[in-house]
Amino acid sequence: MPPKFDPTSILIVYVRAVGGEVPATSSLAPKIGPLGLSPKKVGDDIAKGTVDWKGLKITVKLTVQNRQAKVEVVPSAAALIIKALKEPPRDRKKVKHVKHSGNLSFDDILNIARQMKARSMAKHLSGTVKEMLGT
Repeated sequence: MPPKFDPTSILIVYVRAVGGEVPATSSLAPKIGPLGLSPKKVGDDIAKGTVDWKGLKITVKLTVQNRQAKVEVVPSAAALIIKALKEPPRDRKKVKHVKHSGNLSFDDILNIARQMKARSMAKHLSGTVKEMLGT
């Protein structure tokens, strides 16, 4: 028999999803099913929470407390750069192998580097900026 469910405990689950789309319940079920959550309901929450990132693959942080999931977007450097390029959303099923091209100002790169600073391995912001330029 599984251990008794503690309503005060906070569990964090990371899921990769495409922004604005409902992820397949078959991929969500093994991760959140044991926590007592409905994969369909969580999938709808993920789709609502990632509307700004339509068409981009992003990591979603699900914070589960008392059988309630809070959706938080954890964008990667590549997703932030593609979003900064302001490309139109594309249909992933029809358009494959997109070559992203465009110009970004240094201010855009600095803003992205500041967002990524906490997850970067660099000691200084200059190192994080160089990481973003290499992405």
